[in-house]
Amino acid sequence: MPSKDIYDKLDQYVTRLIRESSPERTVWNVEKLRQGAPASWNYIDGCMMTALLSLWEITGEQRYFDFVESFIGAFVSEDGSIRTFDPGKHTLDDINEGRALFDLYNVTGKEKYRKAAEVLRAALDDQPRTAEGSWWHKDIYPNQVWLDGIYMAQPFAALYEKHFGRGDYSDVLRQVATVRAHMRDPGTGLYYHGYDASRKAFWADPETGLSRSFWLRAIGWFAVALADLCDILPEADAAPLRDVFADLMRDIRPFADPDSGMYNQVVDRADAEGNYPETSGSSMVAYAMLKGARLGILDASFRDQGLKTFEGIVEKNLSFSGEELNLNSICLVAGLGPENNRRRDGSLAYYLSEPVVQNDAKGVAPLLLCYTEVRRLS
Repeated sequence: MPSKDIYDKLDQYVTRLIRESSPERTVWNVEKLRQGAPASWNYIDGCMMTALLSLWEITGEQRYFDFVESFIGAFVSEDGSIRTFDPGKHTLDDINEGRALFDLYNVTGKEKYRKAAEVLRAALDDQPRTAEGSWWHKDIYPNQVWLDGIYMAQPFAALYEKHFGRGDYSDVLRQVATVRAHMRDPGTGLYYHGYDASRKAFWADPETGLSRSFWLRAIGWFAVALADLCDILPEADAAPLRDVFADLMRDIRPFADPDSGMYNQVVDRADAEGNYPETSGSSMVAYAMLKGARLGILDASFRDQGLKTFEGIVEKNLSFSGEELNLNSICLVAGLGPENNRRRDGSLAYYLSEPVVQNDAKGVAPLLLCYTEVRRLS
């Protein structure tokens, strides 16, 4: 088990991030900082809100909840409208931050949070779908399903059904089943990043519609979504998801580095020059394994593997700069297309070309989620 010293360091780290952040500028949204972009409702901040609420739940420290409420509250008006949210963009990424609304409503009773959840649910009702019924990842990616999108939208959709709906999870189950049917490689059990149901995207295989590589963070998003959905749905409804989840965890485990327990940016290409153990996806897989073992879906060996990965990340990629702790080796961003960005072609070389940064929430938030699962073992 990690030492109390590690707990203290992580607590100090997240305290610094909160202290230096506000709704108008967050130090963990490296993309916005680099672009000089104004504040907006976005999935990167949403990941941190989910992690901070998990820290609040496990530690009981009110400051985490209070920060999330002040942050989300700055975007949500009394009528439920969300500042900067544009449903006309039809992007699943913008649904993710809505996960915080349910805890906020349940604790505070403020109607604006319930109304905001209804705004996001209405946006999903209007989201374009493939012929098989899967939501497009974004309007600018027609007929495309990305693993990322399962995390961005499906846990929110399930939480909405649980709290405000009729408990009908059939659409969630159907969309996950479609991903399982089309995007899983039968040889390795790993999942490709994207699938174009129309087979028209330049990056898509003309026969299968699949992208070319197994990008770690995409698989990580999917793993976290499955772990969370298995926790959200009633056990009987979650049975098909539990099987998909258990298979994925079994199939990715052999790709862990034997020393650190971490996983490579392109999962199956440890031999490739420039490939590297990547923090965000490794944290996501570790979190999924730890949570899956806690929920009884996975056996205790997965708990041990998840703990090894967490400890490997802390040892390799938490570093001091002066008095400040930093989290390293985080892929800033990766995607597929669109047509006017052919550099993002899904190749090995592409994924290895994307910037690697410190302290971005796409790595910080999963590590904190992983940390909360480790704290549950204490």
